[in-house]
Amino acid sequence: MRFIGFYDYTVFLTYFSLISSVLGMTRAIHGDYKLAIFCLAFSGICDAFDGIVARTKKNRTVDEKNFGIQLDSLCDVICFGLFPAMICYLLGVRGTLGVILVVFYTLCAVIRLAFFNVLEAKRQAAEGGVNKGYRGLPVTSIAFLLPLTFWLQFLVSDMTFLVLLHGVLLLAGFLFILDFHLPKPGPKTIISLSLVLALTVGVIYAYTRFRVPEPTDETNAIVEEIFEEFEGTVE
Repeated sequence: MRFIGFYDYTVFLTYFSLISSVLGMTRAIHGDYKLAIFCLAFSGICDAFDGIVARTKKNRTVDEKNFGIQLDSLCDVICFGLFPAMICYLLGVRGTLGVILVVFYTLCAVIRLAFFNVLEAKRQAAEGGVNKGYRGLPVTSIAFLLPLTFWLQFLVSDMTFLVLLHGVLLLAGFLFILDFHLPKPGPKTIISLSLVLALTVGVIYAYTRFRVPEPTDETNAIVEEIFEEFEGTVE
């Protein structure tokens, strides 16, 4: 009995990344945001090292390389496109403004990943080897940006934190599709960033109270709060 696909160690980290994000989604739905953020960070760390692990196998076939490229992008759509947007929505990025930002962020992530596949396929056919840089911000960066935003919850009010969640989705989505050159970090930089991420998530998991209100309807708390403050100032 045979199965389609590839199942050697070169793709295991990508599979683990997807599994972690799917589990994180189930926990976010049930309000366990600490574990959801942990799962997002773990997915990001797996994605950061999957290419390094894959390149240790020197005799990979063309099909194995192309499968790895497609698999990585497909998993990234879920792990760093859908999953972070879902966390933000569940935490209060709702209403007309919130839904627009959630859709915008997810759409930008998909556009970037599709464009990356096109460029990478051309590059592999022309030169092969390791890509030396990025065009635009890689979607994996949300696994670093969102936990850092959650860490700021210790320093700001609930409403400010919700504003930051809106801002992160807007800024990250915009940078995903903005055409600029970003050097690809080396193994030492990746390890350093992973350690910072692990420390950040550890602090969040140990101390945060996740004070963000959970709306029970489709209203947007931020827009309502702004209008209430404006009306109070006018009066």
